[in-house]
Amino acid sequence: MTDGYAGDITPKDAWDLLQKDPKAVLVDVRTHAEWAYVGLPDLSSLGKELRMISWVLFPKGDINPEFTDDLEDQVADKDATVLFLCRSGVRSIAAAKAATEAGYAKSYNILTGFEGDKDGANHRGTMGGWKVDGLPWVQK
Repeated sequence: MTDGYAGDITPKDAWDLLQKDPKAVLVDVRTHAEWAYVGLPDLSSLGKELRMISWVLFPKGDINPEFTDDLEDQVADKDATVLFLCRSGVRSIAAAKAATEAGYAKSYNILTGFEGDKDGANHRGTMGGWKVDGLPWVQK
């Protein structure tokens, strides 16, 4: 266990786990604005549904007070492996910790998130992350 949650994994390792473990679930904890304008992981080739539960609420950035209730509604099996994804792998740590506290012992943070780390020009999208790693995603 890593400081209150099961651990950190790379986006590619998360994809492999989603492929191999039929009970594994991906929860995207970004905001509605990020889902709409940046894109979403596409799990359709795995026959799985992406779960979308914001950790913070747009536009103020307040922590979602219903996060664990929403998680329990969308992921009933607390024995399932739950993989949390945000923009860069920061909010997803907090979500993994909250999920662990709520009884989801196999809660993992996905390192570098959907967009990756900032590069030398302070931009995301070139330094790791779900998209840069070439994993399936869609723009809606």
